[in-house]
Amino acid sequence: MTLTIKKFIEEFKVQFRSMYAYSYKEGSNEQIYNALGIYVKNYLSENWKNTRENYVENSVKQVYYFSMEFLPGRQLESNAYNLGLLDTIKEGLEEMGLSFHELEEAEADPALGNGGLGRLASCFMDSLASLGIPGNGNGIRYQYGLFKQKFVDGYQVELPENWLRYRNVWETRNDKSTCMVRFGGNVWLEKNHLGHMKTKYENTLNVLAVPYDTPMVGYRNDIVNNLRLWSAEIPVEEEENYHTLEATEPIKEITQVLYPDDSNYEGRLLRLKQEYFMVSAGVQSILRHYKKYNLPRKNIPDKVAIHINDTHPALVIPEMMRILLDEEHLSWEQAFEITFKTCSYTNHTILREALEKWPVDMMKDLLPRIYMIIEEINKRFVETTLPIYGERITWQTAILQNGVVNMAHLAVIGSHSVNGVAKLHTEILMDDVLKDFFELYPERFNNKTNGITQRRWIQLSNPGLTDLLDEKIGQKWKRNPAELKVFKGFEQDEKTINELAKIKLENKVRLAEYIEEVQGIKVNPKAIFDVQIKRLHAYKRQHLNMLHILYRYLEIKENPSIDYTPRVFIFGAKAAPSYVYAKQIIKVINSLAELINNDTDIGDKLKIVFFENYGVSLAEKIIPAADVSEQISLASMEASGTSNMKLMANGALTLATLDGANIEIKDFVGEENMFVFGLSSNDVYELKAANNYNSKAIYESNDKLRRTLDALTNDTIPGLNGEGYAIFDSLVNYNDEYFVLKDFESYVDAQEKVDALYKDEKEWTRKSLLNIASSAPFSADYTIKRYSDDIWKVKQYVGQKNGVQLLDEPLV
Repeated sequence: MTLTIKKFIEEFKVQFRSMYAYSYKEGSNEQIYNALGIYVKNYLSENWKNTRENYVENSVKQVYYFSMEFLPGRQLESNAYNLGLLDTIKEGLEEMGLSFHELEEAEADPALGNGGLGRLASCFMDSLASLGIPGNGNGIRYQYGLFKQKFVDGYQVELPENWLRYRNVWETRNDKSTCMVRFGGNVWLEKNHLGHMKTKYENTLNVLAVPYDTPMVGYRNDIVNNLRLWSAEIPVEEEENYHTLEATEPIKEITQVLYPDDSNYEGRLLRLKQEYFMVSAGVQSILRHYKKYNLPRKNIPDKVAIHINDTHPALVIPEMMRILLDEEHLSWEQAFEITFKTCSYTNHTILREALEKWPVDMMKDLLPRIYMIIEEINKRFVETTLPIYGERITWQTAILQNGVVNMAHLAVIGSHSVNGVAKLHTEILMDDVLKDFFELYPERFNNKTNGITQRRWIQLSNPGLTDLLDEKIGQKWKRNPAELKVFKGFEQDEKTINELAKIKLENKVRLAEYIEEVQGIKVNPKAIFDVQIKRLHAYKRQHLNMLHILYRYLEIKENPSIDYTPRVFIFGAKAAPSYVYAKQIIKVINSLAELINNDTDIGDKLKIVFFENYGVSLAEKIIPAADVSEQISLASMEASGTSNMKLMANGALTLATLDGANIEIKDFVGEENMFVFGLSSNDVYELKAANNYNSKAIYESNDKLRRTLDALTNDTIPGLNGEGYAIFDSLVNYNDEYFVLKDFESYVDAQEKVDALYKDEKEWTRKSLLNIASSAPFSADYTIKRYSDDIWKVKQYVGQKNGVQLLDEPLV
């Protein structure tokens, strides 16, 4: 039955009164949001129940996506949209004198991830449900998430991000599905009366894993999948053993914060504890659920696919082995075959130092039984590999070496599939980072370029563009993104070009108003909005962007009549709390902003806006307004990138090195419709191999670069306390690890091309249109379909409505 505005208003009033015992007119925005969230959740609960039951009744194969990070963003608008209720709710609230936008702002934006990894996982959750693919997320319910970023005198300060302060209306605590996770203690094996080797434990730290389930709503298909996040608690039967608050800390801290500081032993130990906690609870839950299918254990890979998202959940492999060996009493060979066929692994980095390694002693002390199993996996791997491939490859690929456990090696050896996340990234894995493994297991390696969900990043974030696309090409693109290519037919249509330019300007005006409201900075919406939004890391080269801004500032000061197109440089980035250099870059950018934004000689020619606490909700405001997408990592360093895809889909022109998925963006939209600069990945490898790079020589030979770098240390930028010197030293005296100075000249040239093109509004907008029309291949729907077909072997499931099989065609 269709929900009418009248019915919604009646039901919502009842919902609010039942929760607060007074009229909604007396409620705060938080209370009204809570009531609205519960209303929407109640509306979807029947589909949630039916989906779960249908999966079991039909014995369908399900995928379980294990990730340390999920960045879902606010869910009210997304859920209402996918259910087809959004317009009705907005109009109903308006009749009641309420603003949907104001209520939406009352929803917390959960900081349960650090950047692209977590947002990708959430885009995948959306696509799994929208495609009707039986899929579940598995992660941690962090009490405080990453951290709330504040700038104090330009420095990053980390505050607790208490996203659960006002409750999370979307989650459901599921006490009947709790699991026990053991840490430490003594473990040994002994035979029982049946001759089975029984694992004995003593003096373990026992932790109760409590699941909180969140619905993942498919796009208008009555499918609601599940995201399960685990919280650590004291087992009820052991509560009497904890006499002080201090005694409870070792358990509470497990799910307190995302990525505890790993610069010391205690922090690293806690991170390992988190990873095993999530993995053990998840695998126990999955194997318990599998028993509902009443099938033999050997059929687990036919009904279960477990995906390891980066190395953090790689302990899935020994944990699954533990349960199959110790609790199900299978042989080693049976257990390993089931585990191997069930597990698959995505690598997300080509930075060798970012491939997780844990000290053997730490693993042995914290997870003694798991270490025993890893040791046996390694022993059997070495015994099999050594006679065929010899010592070099066997040693290079062993899980245990030099006193550490190599988690990427464990993930590759224990998984039937290993994939990279962009064409270049996968090639680098096969040719360099995991080259020896590629020689051992070439059939396991494949590429699955990342994707984004256009439902959130166009349809919800950019309603003006959505309406224009609906008008010009119809609405089929919402179910089949490939239809976006039809928009190319309008590149010479003057009316469409003008309408598209108008939509972009309206988005920029909205963002300019928001900037003035939260930052007190007045910016010109007709200036170029130049955007770099991503985690702050030296390889992503926010400091290259900063140097160009500084160079441009000095040029304008020297020659006020210089023909630069007005530019607003927009940053959003968090630095890891222990990453000193990244925090120094933040300070320099903020101090430069303070200088430029208050210099009357500069006026509107140049502005810098660095948003605090960048996250999904901020991205939804920034991306539709962006003109330029900064994707300037050193070629060969970025696995894929996803901000590049979101910005492209909203019509920003990409300014990029040929790194990660930028290469595929070039292939689809054409190099003439973006700005490419800098070294290629081959150039980078040759430069590193030659070992003759001399950044100081570049500094000394390039006048404009030298003047720019000197401005970091000669008091041009006020308010610095050594940060300018730190960046100068890293680039000049410590030989510039990420070749910033090598790419500087090329980058400045590309920026001047941006200026020149922007002066021709019609041509700029035509290229913007072509970017939008070429963005379809980067839909997460296509990415997930490829994972499902090639790796997981999971079929699309057409849901049921009122007991009748749906005949709607799936999205893709």
